[in-house]
This record gives sequence, C-alpha cells and structure tokens, in this order.
Amino acid sequence: MSLSRKPHALAAAIAVLLVLGGGFAAFGPQADAQATVAPPPSPVDVATVASRQITDWHSYSGRLEAVDRVEIRPLVSGTITAVHFQDGALVNKGDPLFTIDPRPYAAALEHARARLAAAEARAAYTAGDLARGERLIVDNAIARRDYEEKRNAAREAEANRLAARAALESARLDLEYTRITAPVAGKLSRAEATVGNVVAAGPGTPPLTTLVSMARMYAAFDVDEQSFLAIINGRQGEAGVPVHLGLANEDGHPRRGTVSSVDNRMDTSSGTIRVRAVFDNADGTLLPGLYARIRLGSSTPREAVLIDEKAIGTDQDKRFVLVVDEANRAAYREVTLGAAQGPLRIVEEGLREGERIVVNGLQRTRPGQAVDPRPVLMSGAPAPAAAARDAGDPDKS
Repeated sequence: MSLSRKPHALAAAIAVLLVLGGGFAAFGPQADAQATVAPPPSPVDVATVASRQITDWHSYSGRLEAVDRVEIRPLVSGTITAVHFQDGALVNKGDPLFTIDPRPYAAALEHARARLAAAEARAAYTAGDLARGERLIVDNAIARRDYEEKRNAAREAEANRLAARAALESARLDLEYTRITAPVAGKLSRAEATVGNVVAAGPGTPPLTTLVSMARMYAAFDVDEQSFLAIINGRQGEAGVPVHLGLANEDGHPRRGTVSSVDNRMDTSSGTIRVRAVFDNADGTLLPGLYARIRLGSSTPREAVLIDEKAIGTDQDKRFVLVVDEANRAAYREVTLGAAQGPLRIVEEGLREGERIVVNGLQRTRPGQAVDPRPVLMSGAPAPAAAARDAGDPDKS
C-alpha cells in the first residue's frame, strides 16, 4: 500500500469504530434506564360502591289451581231434555246447566202429597179418639186396654204423618234436582252428555261437565326449608310476605298476590314444603294448570351492597373484583355474591360502601397495576328516590 492511501484507510477504520461504539452504547446503562420506564396507566371505568335497601327474592316454578273446582254430576236418574250452556261458557252462580225429564218426579211429588194428606187425616182422627178416651178413663167408663189402644193408634198415626211429610220433602228435592244449576260462578268445560242421553245418579257416575271459578286463582309451588324458615314460617296470609307471579309469555312478574296456605308437613324426600298463593284474575287470563313463574320476597327489607355484573371476574371457583385504592392501583378482592337484583348483583361479603371498583376494562387490568380511573355510575343503578320506591318491586329491584 502506498503512503498516499494510508490516511484514507485510517480514517475509514476510525469511522467504523465510532459506529460500533454507538451500537454498543445502546445496550449500556442508558438503555437499561429507558427499558425500566413504567407503561402509562390503563384507562378504566371506575364506580363507587353504594348500598341501598332491597327485598330478597327467591324464584320458584309452580302451577295454577282453581279456588273452586266442581264436577257436575246428576243427583237423580233420568233423560236429559235440555243443555243450557255453550261449551267453555262463563256462568254465574245459579245459572241453569242441564234439565233432566221432570215428569216422573212431578208425579212422585203428587203421590207424596196424597200420602201426606191421608196420614194427616188418620192422625187427626186418632187424636180425637184419644181425647175421648182420656175423658172416659177418668170416670172408669172405658177399659184401660181400650184406652191404651187408642193412645197407641194416635202415636202411630202421628209417626206416619211425619214420615209422609218427609217423603213429600224428598220428592220435592228430587224434582228440584232435575234442574241442575251452577253451584259457583266460573267457567265450564264441555258437556259430556247431551240431550236424549239417560244419566244415573251417584258419586261413581261420570260428570256431566266441570266448573272452575275464575275470579281468583291459586298458584301452588314448593319452597325449600331454609326459605320457609326465613320468610314464610308463621307469616302466611299476611300482606307483609310479598309474592309475585308471571306467566310463560309475560315479562317479569307483574301480578301480585298473598300467601294463602302452607302444607302441614315438610316433604323429607325433597326437603320442600308445599305453599299456595292466591292471585286476582280480573282479566281471566289465569287458567288452572298453566305454568307459573313465582317470586317470593322477604317481609323485611335490608341494606345490601350491589354492583354491576360486568365488574365481577371469575378465578376458577372464586369470584373477584378489582378495587382501586387511593393511589389509583388495582387490587384483587375476593367476594361472596348473592342473588341478582335486576341488572345488579348483591355482594354479601368482600366489599364496603364507598370503595371504588373497576366496572369496565377488567380484562386489560392486572392486580397491582396503576390505572387511569374514569368515574362512572354503577350500571343500572337508579336514583335514590327511585331506589326507595322500587325496593319492593321484583321487576325493578
């Protein structure tokens, strides 16, 4: 290499060293300092935990039952001569339903009247004969035997008169039974026997039709032992035990009723007891046998902490929330949950009123991480006035 080219080679080598030196500097102490700079806090929605008065509600499934259900059976035998209703009709108490041929029973009634008249005449004659015998026996003008016969005849005639009167009443009832009327107001099923059919009296005969009351309806359901002891025991029939009902095609539980009766024993095989609530049926939509969704509430409201369902995380079999402290750092907190109250969930243990929790952004936040809290209201939480008004409504609580 010539001397004229050495300065150029030296300058190139120095340039390469400078470049390499700059590259190694990127992995030195300055680079470590840049790498340890914390990431910016994650923006999350944070709500303040509040408590309010609630009514604890328990949900059950049941079936509707008629308050009055009557199987209409004939009380006398005979031929049906008239059917006075349309299948499925609504009737009032006392409305005619069927007529059985009354002619044989009208004749029997006249015969009973005639027998009563004869018995009354015989009773009157023997009573007069006995009165004459009593006057004669005083003066010993009649034998004691004759007197006893007259007295016995008078007693027998009076007994026959009473029997004839009872037979007349029985015949009158039989005639009345030929006209079958509705014993209660309600809705009829179809007529099982039509005009011209001969029907027989007796409890074992098939019913002519069935009648169910419609003004009110029972809902029967099974309550577990703990709920029975906490809510119902000793308080059935009181207005303080709220019970609400909803049909399969209805939203929520719009119908309100009262607990009517509770069975007298707990079913040991299922650990439940049968409860029956009664509901008004002014619109006539409640029918026996329909499926019913029932909510039974506690009689005394209580204070409870409620949070948004979105704020609850799952850790295997545990439930937790992320609590934001005063330094705006998220902390893991295990909670014990209760029943749902509308869009919110009851927290039985783990949270206190006034604490802040993450309600949106739970997936991108880790315990111990700094967060950028954005205050929001708890989702679905009503205003204080509305909360007090709706505390007893299962569809608003």
